[in-house]
Amino acid sequence: MAEPGDRRVRAALDLDFARAREYVGAHTYDARVQDLSPAGVAAALARLGIGPLPGDAFDAAVTETHEEGLRIRFAEVQVHRRDPLLHVAAMDLACYDREYAPFEERRRARERHLALWPDAVDNALEALDRVSAPVATASLPAVRGLASGVREPGALAAVRRLTAHVEKAARDGDPSAALGSDLFLRLLGAGEGVAFDLTELTETAERERARLRALLAEAVERHAPGERPADVVPALLRDHPDTAEGVFKEASALIGEITAFTVGRNLIGDPGGVCEVGPAPPSRAFAQAMMSWSAPYEPDAPSWYYVVPPDPAWSAEEAADWLAVFSRTSLPAITVHEVTPGHYAHGRALRALTSDVRRSLESPAFVEGWAHYTEELLVEECFRAGDPLYVIGTAVEALLRVTRLACSIGLHTGALSVADAASRFEEDAFLRGTAAIGEAGRGTVEATYGRYTLGKLEIRRVRRLARQSWGDSYTHRRFHDALLGLGMPPIGLIERAVVGDLAS
Repeated sequence: MAEPGDRRVRAALDLDFARAREYVGAHTYDARVQDLSPAGVAAALARLGIGPLPGDAFDAAVTETHEEGLRIRFAEVQVHRRDPLLHVAAMDLACYDREYAPFEERRRARERHLALWPDAVDNALEALDRVSAPVATASLPAVRGLASGVREPGALAAVRRLTAHVEKAARDGDPSAALGSDLFLRLLGAGEGVAFDLTELTETAERERARLRALLAEAVERHAPGERPADVVPALLRDHPDTAEGVFKEASALIGEITAFTVGRNLIGDPGGVCEVGPAPPSRAFAQAMMSWSAPYEPDAPSWYYVVPPDPAWSAEEAADWLAVFSRTSLPAITVHEVTPGHYAHGRALRALTSDVRRSLESPAFVEGWAHYTEELLVEECFRAGDPLYVIGTAVEALLRVTRLACSIGLHTGALSVADAASRFEEDAFLRGTAAIGEAGRGTVEATYGRYTLGKLEIRRVRRLARQSWGDSYTHRRFHDALLGLGMPPIGLIERAVVGDLAS
């Protein structure tokens, strides 16, 4: 299999083995566990920035921005000392389930990786000395999920040690997850080429919330004239598949419809390939749905649209609260986000690129912003002939994302507790019970999960500039091809790359 050859790209990937394996397809990282001990991280940071920059001006700017982001994450914020999920990702074996190589080759790599778990846990226990109680509590399902399907005694003993460490932090750790305003803003902008301001962020979140509330109200009026969103939306969300298997089946059926519409409207080219739907690995029980695409340096193989099923230990009511996330009103927008023209199509576009930088270095705000942008793009294009239910689902999903931004600000400045944030998700994003608590907890660990909204808004802003600059030659297809041709760029660079001094 091919591998990124650029020296500076490889040094950056050395700080993210898990993503390099699964989302880049750099399988020299197979059967290896990243050393996330303080000394291991310091050694990897020392290797950043050595060697010549790429000759392409845009790729050079992306490289330097990405390297600075890694320094902020690991040297300033020291995420390896705060975030158990970083260590879970380093140990996670689910990457070997995808069909990027013959089964026997993947099985052997999995076994060698598993044998390194005791060392990985030693490193984790040395590093994880700043885990707050809310972060530990939110991380525990994924930490415990590592043991699912594992039989080797040494590996299971290692998971028990890590679990005990995180359980202790859940009991005895700092009751506040707040990073503080300065670290929060530095982390939010890390690798994005953007310096955020707290007042502006708060105002942005409130403006976007108001816009989405208006979009929702108009769609509800078309669906149920005279009714209030507060009454209509909860009823719609109760219409969902009764089981996770039902969600998988309905999501699979949506993929063909959405892809045909997207390609038929010439919004992007046909992504091709195969996308399967199934349960997320237990070690990834920290979100609701996710995409694991066929990575750019791998032979082509099926990608996976993962859906997180309800916890088997939950009551029927708790499971129903969770499944409401995948209501028949919301699931189409979720599938647009995860599959086409969202993450799956993005992953397919990466396979067509040749630059190591563009295929390998990720801006999370662009990746999530692009997928989130596509949800409302299909509203604009009258998907399902402008069916108000699709618009309602899109507005509800977007309200969830903008509530994440608002709650991340509150959680990490200390203005909101986890319970406060859960209430915001119930009030502003129509979540219930376990789903609202899960979203609030996720925000303690994943301080940057406001990036969905921030990335979407920047893409929409640059689209307006492209319309002005290109005039009659503007088309959505031209704009989208230009964006996806950049790979996964820092959102602070996309204006320059599309209509500015770095445009090709």
